[in-house]
Parts: sequence; structure tokens; C-alpha cells
Amino acid sequence: MSSSLVLGFREMDNTQLLLVGGKGLNLGKLSNIEGILVPEGFCVTTVGYQKAIGQNETYHALLDRLTMLNVEDRDQIGETSRKLRQIIMEAEIPSDVVKAVTHYLSQLGDEHAYAVRSSATAEDLPHASFAGQQDTYLNIIGVDAILQHISKCWASLFTDRAVIYRMQNGFDHSQVYLSVIVQRMVFPQASGILFTADPITSNRKLLSIDASFGLGEALVSGLVSADCYKIQDEEIVDKRIATKKIAIYGRKEGGTETNQIDPDQQKTQTLTEQQILQLARIGRQIEAYFGYPQDIEWCLTEDTFYIVQSRPITTLYPIPEANDQENHVYVSVGHQQMMTDSMKPLGLSFFLLTTPAPMRKAGGRLFVDVTHMLASPDSRKMLLDAMGQHDPLMKDALMTIIERDFIKLLPNDKKEPSPSKSNAGMPSAGFQAQIENDPAIVSDLIKNSQTSIEELKQNIQTKSGADLFDFILEDLQELKKILFDPQSSKVFMTAMNASSWINEKMYEWLGEKNAADTLSQSVPNNITSEMGLALLDVADVIRPYPEVIDYLQHVKDEHFLGELVKLDGGQETQDAIYAYLGKYGMRCAGEIDISRTRWSEKPISLVPMILSNIKNFEPNAGNRKFEQGRQEALEKEQELLDRLKQLPDGEQKAEETKRVISLIRNFIGYREYPKYGMVNRYFIYKQALLKEAEQLVQAGVILEKEDIYDLTFEELHEVVRTNKLDYQIISKRKDEYKFYEKLTPPRVITSDGEIIAGKYDRENIPAGAIVGLPVSSGVIEGRARVILYMEDANVEDGDILVTSFTDPSWTPLFVSIKGLVTEVGGLMTHGAVIAREYGLAAVVGVENATNLIKDGQRIRVHGTEGYIEIL
Repeated sequence: MSSSLVLGFREMDNTQLLLVGGKGLNLGKLSNIEGILVPEGFCVTTVGYQKAIGQNETYHALLDRLTMLNVEDRDQIGETSRKLRQIIMEAEIPSDVVKAVTHYLSQLGDEHAYAVRSSATAEDLPHASFAGQQDTYLNIIGVDAILQHISKCWASLFTDRAVIYRMQNGFDHSQVYLSVIVQRMVFPQASGILFTADPITSNRKLLSIDASFGLGEALVSGLVSADCYKIQDEEIVDKRIATKKIAIYGRKEGGTETNQIDPDQQKTQTLTEQQILQLARIGRQIEAYFGYPQDIEWCLTEDTFYIVQSRPITTLYPIPEANDQENHVYVSVGHQQMMTDSMKPLGLSFFLLTTPAPMRKAGGRLFVDVTHMLASPDSRKMLLDAMGQHDPLMKDALMTIIERDFIKLLPNDKKEPSPSKSNAGMPSAGFQAQIENDPAIVSDLIKNSQTSIEELKQNIQTKSGADLFDFILEDLQELKKILFDPQSSKVFMTAMNASSWINEKMYEWLGEKNAADTLSQSVPNNITSEMGLALLDVADVIRPYPEVIDYLQHVKDEHFLGELVKLDGGQETQDAIYAYLGKYGMRCAGEIDISRTRWSEKPISLVPMILSNIKNFEPNAGNRKFEQGRQEALEKEQELLDRLKQLPDGEQKAEETKRVISLIRNFIGYREYPKYGMVNRYFIYKQALLKEAEQLVQAGVILEKEDIYDLTFEELHEVVRTNKLDYQIISKRKDEYKFYEKLTPPRVITSDGEIIAGKYDRENIPAGAIVGLPVSSGVIEGRARVILYMEDANVEDGDILVTSFTDPSWTPLFVSIKGLVTEVGGLMTHGAVIAREYGLAAVVGVENATNLIKDGQRIRVHGTEGYIEIL
């Protein structure tokens, strides 16, 4: 027999994905596992499909048309797909295919019933499951009926849903072929699905079984509820028995029928305890064979389990890599850095070279391993206190892990005073600052950082090749020295503790909530909020020149700055934008990833915000906004002091409060500076590395400069040293990055792969309200603008910005809005600090906000209590 037209399950090998598709190949592998029973069968390979449609010109013309369409063109997709299906159904099955199928059926017994199922070449792959995209036909009897259903399967390659799925996942229609599986039917008393990792929590040690009576089709198509059993370490840890009203069974004469289940049977457990544990062992054996968590379809016939399908579970978040078998707990760096997107390898390695924390990579993101911190009572308390400030959902998730005793506490050897006793809860006898109250401390820190950056700019000019990498490694030590300077940390720790003290004492003494929010408005030395106001000044320069405004409204060209000088006011505009970029051009969305495009590299990204400022504001708005915030803070201070003086010990309380407010005003602005210094340095390194990349392009080692982002710092060093690279690495990394981009990183994940979600513990929230963390006081109503990418921002004065996260690059938008809602964030993350300083009502850490709130809805943001109402 022509083996390339039909292959029996046991005749396949690993190289034949393009012949038998993902599902077929997996059945072939399953058939070869010792002790695993798979109903017999064979695959009609993709060669048969290609022969059938072979030279059909109409087919190829329609396929070309389909390739030109976008996901939005639903009507044309529907029409073109329908014509393609029709051509395939009418095409004659080549005689040698018919002959091969007939031969295999006669060997297996052509009087039996068969399942006829599709297996596409882009299916059941580790990164794309294509689950349910092509068709399956059950209980088909007789050669003619089987051949007819082979044509139907071929045609199902062009159902609308399969076509759209391929478009969304970047698969080329003309490169996807279909093989057809013909497999002996089993008529099961029960069937279902087994996940070797829990699909809800991603826990790799928890196995989950769904089971119901009859054929699995009822379960897969959602017609019946299934029992659900959870197994861990050979023990059933949870059982939910569903009410099963119907079951689908095969009929003797072919086809299937739906039967009602007797009422007294409906609540019966589908599998016995013994069967559940036996099936769990089979699942672990299959998982071990494939080396990856599996989604397995099974049937039970006469007390024997048959496996009819196994595919990788593609939705699991990867586990951060550890080098031992111990329990570990990881917390997301992205949620703390306000940047949950995946990062390129070069971006990851720069961040790893900068941080002293024990970090691990997973899914293109970084996670801190907090296992050791959780193991000692003192550091455990410190960690929980810090998380409470930073991201209460993370704190709650860590509390869950602690309650389970997942990480054992080590005894504390020495009873030192706990370093976590921050001054936040000090008695009113006095707030001890960690540093003297002298604004010059901040100016000196800023001056030192700037001097160091100027020296770096000078010195890096002379470095190239492998020397450049040694120089950068050396300079990273300087960056760390500045970032983790104890004096620097004391400045913002003092300010943060002072804010906590004010909030606590004003609530205790005066019943005033979150008083520090208003007191933090318009403080000096905040590099990030100054950046938002400075863009208002740029708008002031441009506002008098209608010709320039018109030009900017229509500009598409990346190099628009050069053309400006031809216009009236163009020189002034160019100077203003260059001056702005000189100070802030190293910033961009996702700036902790060195590979992201900076404003200086793509100044056109600032144009929408400049135009919005021209439209929404009067001249001199920047100064007025700052002054207004400063006045509000001073008035709030005066009001609090006056009220305190009325109390017993009032003079002393007022004096102490005035001193602590002064600490906040002098020091809180500096909170944003260390990161600005870091991003500044990153951009200088990046420009030097891109010069090296140009050399590599000229030498033909890489295709484009940006390829260096797909290498780690160490790998790039080696490539520059040797001028050699296996380019496959770059292609593989680009594919991985595409896959990682689609993943949602968890806040907290364990070494079992379990994602622990935290909850807010809050009373008195109105029904239907969406809960988050209050970070900046005030209650505000307005139109929600749901914006995922800053370049798409079209906000008007008084809108409320709803987004997944904001890093400093979003600040210029903050001048136009009244309120802020983000999915990620905590009290001291960037967006919260700037919101307080600009006096915006803000609620952060709102799970799923960008889906729950629709663009254009009117919403009310309760920045003091921490919830949002849709009006």
C-alpha cells in the first residue's frame, strides 16, 4: 500500500506532523506507550487532501482571495469559505486514496463503526491548540459513508471559525492541510476529559477529571454537567457530583442518540474511587511520556479505560525556573514596576544585571523568589508589610500560601528588633525621621546622579566591540551604587512613613481619611510630574502658529521634525520639542525594558498629546496647575493645624503634624528620581549597543539592528566577540515572544505552577461596585476612556483614564484627566504617586477593569474608599 496516503497509528513517527497533523501524530505516539489502550485506527494523510484538490484553479484563486482578507471582513470570509467547502465536497477522492482506505478498513473490520475526525497540520501544537476548530463524526458504518465523511472533514478546514482562528493566530491558510483520522468506535458507559494540571489554578500537581455517562461529545459540546474530581499525590482531594440529566450514546445502525437518565441515577457518581485513581495514574504516565501537562480525552468500556486523544494544555503560565525540588513562591516584578507586558531577552537581562533581588524568568517576565523571606518570621512580616503598601492583592495571596503552610517557618536564631517596625505606627510622642529635614539632601542626590550620567555619556563614546560590554558591566555597578544608595532610600522611606503617620493620626485625631493625598500635591523635585507639565509648556510654544498645528495634525512621517523649519513657527517648535526630548526623551511605555522604542527614537509618539494639550488648555496652564495644587496643599495643612489646636494637647499635636508634613513636602517628590536615573543610563547603553548592531548587520551576522533585542546581554557579548550567530535562535525567540505576549502574568505563582489570586477584604461597598485600592482621594464622575496603548489616547479635559497599567510615560496624559483606574498598582507605585500630586481621584489594582468598564460609559470613581460605580 502507498504508505504516504494512509498510515496506521503504529506506523507513524515523530517526523510526520505534516502528513498526519497534530491530533494524528499524538494518537500515533499514544499507541506506542506501554500499557495505554488506544482504539485502533489509521490516518488518511495530507497527501490525499492535496491530491483531491490538486490542480483545481478555482480553489487556488479562492484561497488567494481569503489570504487578502482581514478578520473584520466577516461577510466576505463567510462567502469565500462556503465556496471553498463546496469545491472540496464536490471533488472526487483520488482512486488510490479510496483503495488505501478500503484496504485498511478490511484489515480492521469494515463492518465496525468508526469515528471520523479531522487532524490539521496546525493543531494540538504546544502554542496553539485549535481545539474544536475542525469537525468530528461519530459512529459511521460502511466504506462509502466513511469516504463521504472524509470529504466532510476536509471541507471543515474552511469553516468560518477555523478560518478566523488561523487569522487571529497568524497561520497561513495555504500552508495548513488536513489529515483525517479513522478510528474504531468505542461505546463507553462513561467518558470525559482529564487535565494533568488544574485548568483553573494551573497547579501542575493537581489533576482534574471531568466525567459523565455515555459519549464525551455531550460534555465537550456543553450539553451536560460533568462530575469533577481533583487528585493530588494519589489522593482524591475534592469531588463535585453533578446532576446528569442526559447522555449521548451510539446507535447500532450508525449515528448517535440522546437519552434521558433515570432520576434516581442522575446524582450517581460516574466513576468509582478506584477508577478515579486508576485514571489519574494513566494521566501521569501520558504526561511523563510527552513531558508536558496534557488535556486527555478518555472512555470507559467494560471497566477498561481507552484514550482517544491527548494534547498539550496551551493556556498554562510557565513556572519560573528553579534548580531544586523544594517548594518556592514567586511574586511578579511587572505588577510592582507597573509593566506587565512581556520583555525581550535583552530587556530581561539588563533588569537582572541591575537588581540585587533573587529573580527568575518565566513567560517573558521576571518574578522575585520570596521563599527565603517567607521562611523567617521577621522577614516574613517585612514582606507582608511591604506588600500591603504596594499591592494588597499580592499580600492576600501570600497570606493564603502562609495559611497552607506551603513554606515552613525557620526558627529565628537571634531576637533582634524587627527591621519592619516602620515609624508608621509610632505613638504621637514623636515621629522619628530616618534623615534630617533638609531639602538640600535631595538636590545633592539629584546633582550626583546627573554628574554621573554626564561622565557616562563622555566615556562610553570611546568604547566599542567587546570592550563596550566590559565597560557597561562596570557602569552597571555605578548605577546600582546610585540606585541603592542608603541616603537615597532613607529619603523616600522617610516620606512614605511620614505619609502613613499623617493618614493614621489625622484619622485617629480628626476622623479625616487619607489626608496625606492632598498634602502631596505639587511638591518640588518630582521629575515625572514635571514632565507632564513641561509638555503643556511645549503646547504653549506651538499654540500661536496655526500652520504648525495643521502640519502636526496630518503628520505621519517619523522624520517630521526636520520638515518643521520650513513653516512659520517651525524653528521655535523644533527647538521646544528637542529641549523636551533632551530632558525626557529616554522615556517610553514599558521603559524598564531596554528594547522598547524611546520618545527620542520616535518623537512622533508625543504629537497626539501635544495636540490634545493645545486643544484642552489655555496658555500657561502648566504653571497654573502646579500653583493650584500647591495652594490646595497649603490650605489643607492650615485647616488640619487649626482643627488640631482645638483638641486636648492640641498645640503639641499641631506642632508635630506640621513637622511631619514638611518631611512629606520636602522628600516625597524624590520618589520618582532613581528610576529616571536608571532609564537615562539604559538609553545611553542602548544607543552604544545599536552602533554595534549596525556593524553586525553590515557583516551579515544579523538581518536588522533590532535582532539584538532577542539575545541576552551575555549572548550579544559573545556574538560581538566572535562575529558569529546561529540565526535560528533569533527566529525561535521571536516566536516565543509572540506566545508570551498573549499570556497574562500572575501576581503570585508557586513552584507547583499554581496561581494564587488575592481578594480585597472590604465591607460597606455598594452592590455592583467594582473594587480596587484607594490611592488618591476624591470622588469624581466622568466619561471612561478605556485605553490600552498610550499612542491610541484621545482624551478630553475631565475624562477618566481606565487602563491596565501606567508607567511614567503616561504622565503627560494625567494633566487632561480627572480620575484614574488601573488593573495593576499600589499605594506607592508610580501612577498613584503622580495622581496624588496632580490631585486626581484614583483607584488601582482593579482586577479586569479594562473589560468590566466599557469605553465611553459614565462612571463614578471613589478615590477615598476604593471602588468604581458604573452610572
